[in-house]
Amino acid sequence: MSKKISTFLITAVLAAALSGCARADQEGSLTGTKTNLQNSKENIPEPKAPPESKDVELVVWGAEEDEALLNQIFESFKDEYQGQANFQITFAAQSESGCKDALMADLEAGADVFAFADDQLNTLVAAGALEPVENADHIKSENLPGAVEAASVGEVLYAYPLTADNGYFLYYNKQYFNPEDIKTFDRMLQIAEENGKKITMDWSSAWYVYAFFGNTGLEVGLNDDGITNFCTWNGTEGNIKGVDVASAMLSIAQSPAFFNTVEAGFLAGIQDGSVIAGVSGVWNAVAMKNALGKDYGAAKLPTYTCSNRQIQMASFSGYKLIGVNAYSRHYEWASRLAEWISNEQNQQLRFEMRGQGPSNTKAAASPSVQDSLAITALIDQSEYSCLQRIGGNFWDPVTVFATNIAAGNPEGKNLQELLDTMVEGITAP
Repeated sequence: MSKKISTFLITAVLAAALSGCARADQEGSLTGTKTNLQNSKENIPEPKAPPESKDVELVVWGAEEDEALLNQIFESFKDEYQGQANFQITFAAQSESGCKDALMADLEAGADVFAFADDQLNTLVAAGALEPVENADHIKSENLPGAVEAASVGEVLYAYPLTADNGYFLYYNKQYFNPEDIKTFDRMLQIAEENGKKITMDWSSAWYVYAFFGNTGLEVGLNDDGITNFCTWNGTEGNIKGVDVASAMLSIAQSPAFFNTVEAGFLAGIQDGSVIAGVSGVWNAVAMKNALGKDYGAAKLPTYTCSNRQIQMASFSGYKLIGVNAYSRHYEWASRLAEWISNEQNQQLRFEMRGQGPSNTKAAASPSVQDSLAITALIDQSEYSCLQRIGGNFWDPVTVFATNIAAGNPEGKNLQELLDTMVEGITAP
């Protein structure tokens, strides 16, 4: 356990961080971009199993909002295995989106069990942080095919599927919108303007900005090297050009009803009544229901006007997974805990306490989940979504571009030049 992964290896693994995106056309048909990960681990020291011990200390990383839920799950785990070990299970807040970076700093010092977003899987496997799940066939049989795919490299399962809901859709206040109104962004902005209210979206996040480019025929994805990206978002040919999308976004940004804000601003606006609709995910379903009551609504994303036509807004889809650190001192117990956290019973509990959609097939088919407005909206939006598989250079250039557009392009820069700069950054080696 004293062996450390060399700085050279960590650097190499970070450089090979694999994420990606599917391609979508105007009608919403999606073509997945396949990646071939080379999983070579010759230079990674094998974890050594410690002597058997009745005292089992485990650290679990999870989202800060999951603390109460996970502590309840820990207690049921202790009850299930009462008498087999003396458990001390500690929760530590760690964002799922930042889990990979925290682990890569020092795998041996990382949590025994951790929640993470599926686009980090390939990097964690390449780093030796994850080993194949031992009872893979059983886990695969209990979860949705998409979740199993997201938790696998090739045909090998490396993590436990936890949720099938890491996407986004539209939340809205039924007091202001009827089902016809929410079909187009134009109509929603018009209603918000008339009532002195706001509609929000987070353009500081490239994850959400994909919504405007995804169903236009303009493409982004991972090259065959599994590291760099291709991107045609600055395209000058075809039915929809890059400047058409940029112009459409600029038009939205110039509406007095549009409010570019992060999640906290969206929720605060919903709660004080200044915001009547916004783009977000199921993690806010409970808060939205509590804030809006009988006026709580959720639906797939609307269309937006681009090049004199209506384009269905796209979305990234994703899954949350539970991983077991290959360097855990109590690897067997950590694996049992990971499976326990992600089993049918506790995915159902997660839905009830946090409103998150299960990947477990039986939990997903339960009446309570089927009756969820947020889950139904996510399912409707899934027709226009793609699994996120993008190289690391995607995020910052898109954020810079979209943040400038959200501010109304204050310097009046040429839109084609802005797009070219963004794509240059996205496709940089």
